[in-house]
Amino acid sequence: MSTASESATQMRYARIAGFVYLLLIVLFMGGQFLIGHVTGSGTFAERTAHIVAGLPLYRAALVVQLLASVFTVLLAYSLYVVLKPVDEHLARLALYFRLGEAFGGLTTFVTFAALALRTEPEFAQSLGASQVKTLVDLARAADFASFNISIVFFSFGSTLFYRLFLRTSYLPRALSAFGMFASALTFVVAVTGLVMPAWGNASQVGWIPIFIAEIAIGILLMVRGARPAPATTIAG
Repeated sequence: MSTASESATQMRYARIAGFVYLLLIVLFMGGQFLIGHVTGSGTFAERTAHIVAGLPLYRAALVVQLLASVFTVLLAYSLYVVLKPVDEHLARLALYFRLGEAFGGLTTFVTFAALALRTEPEFAQSLGASQVKTLVDLARAADFASFNISIVFFSFGSTLFYRLFLRTSYLPRALSAFGMFASALTFVVAVTGLVMPAWGNASQVGWIPIFIAEIAIGILLMVRGARPAPATTIAG
């Protein structure tokens, strides 16, 4: 493949990566908002009634979360194509970590199982309301653990990709370094959630830097693509 063709491919995939960075934020936040909107507040029975009343919208929210995992694969591959010329081995390792994140997120089936327990009458009739609640709580705990485990994979993969960006002129070096810091911080958030779940809500502030970084980087990549400076890489 010619150098011109390789550069065109990198440019195209950089713009795809930028778009998907922004799309994933919309999908993640949109799914969370819809779930919270449908579920509302109150007792277990009241929240279940809200879900039954808004069941199509609730299912759509779960599909939105599933799509976030699917598009993570596209983001990971796009970043790999863009950054492979910098260090192919490190880029491949980052790709594998991000794929681990995506497959971890595919445990949405646990949430669908919990939804069936809450909304299909035969489960309440055969198990009893108390046991259904216990199983739904167990499914929620499994989903919470799965999410945090997937974030551990995300943290390693994202940190490595930003490390590779730091060695290029595709992004401002300060922004690449901030992306590394923000990605590493999500590891702290995830491990805190796994080790000390009671602190989970307090640690959510740790998500703010990665949201800022990915919005900024997504916009830059979508607008500029992979436009290298005269020197292809910067030692580092």
